[in-house]
Amino acid sequence: MTTPFAEVIGDPIAQSKSPLIHKFWLSKLGIPGDYRAFHVPPDELVDYIAGACADADWRGCNVTLPHKIAVMDLVDDPGGVRDTIGAMNTILRQPDGSVIGTNTDAAGFYAPIAEFDLEGAPVAVVGAGGAARAILFALARAGVGHVTILNRSPLKAMGLLATFGLKGDVVALDAPLPPVALLVNASALGMLGQPPLDLDLSNLPEDALVYDAVYAPLETGLLAAARARGLETVDGLEMLIGQAALAFELFFGKAAPREHDAELRALLLK
Repeated sequence: MTTPFAEVIGDPIAQSKSPLIHKFWLSKLGIPGDYRAFHVPPDELVDYIAGACADADWRGCNVTLPHKIAVMDLVDDPGGVRDTIGAMNTILRQPDGSVIGTNTDAAGFYAPIAEFDLEGAPVAVVGAGGAARAILFALARAGVGHVTILNRSPLKAMGLLATFGLKGDVVALDAPLPPVALLVNASALGMLGQPPLDLDLSNLPEDALVYDAVYAPLETGLLAAARARGLETVDGLEMLIGQAALAFELFFGKAAPREHDAELRALLLK
């Protein structure tokens, strides 16, 4: 009997907690299957997709840095992800051996903050890569107000504002933060092995929410600074678990057992 499996690919990939999450859910549901981390450098992405889709046991893969945009050229796009979010984080093998791509990041990002009224609220987003695309897509759907993007490349970030129909501006990474209701780090800054993200949070109002998509380390410098100010925070595990749950059901045909989230978080924090 063969064993179905899925993977997460990226460069680097050792920091990924996705295998632990998916294996936890497989075990809870008693599903025979596996989920692995696979290191794929950019120059090996084409060969990886070609080889993986030839394996009938391969259900698909999650895609992390730096492949979320490049992978769109290698798979089918029946949901029009290219023309909406513009980045893919989940790749699925179809029964006929074809491969399609989708994105679970947007819904995974938004779930922890769905209870907040963001309509018309000013927000700031750090970064303009694949994760930022999904986050800006979700924020546009939430009807946010003025969006400030902090990014090294102004032209790229301005293009994202136009793509998602958002009103806002682009400033340098070291520019003063405006007094926004929501600050999101959608970049790799602050991640293990990456430069820190040093932001002065003094301009944020007392009821501001600070959301860091980085989950390795879980207690980033940004979140520590926000908590020191008494601000409400959302850590990277919230988005990671949320998007993983959507992908899990696509890979293995069963809804992730979210009633065990507290146990899962405790396991991830060990």
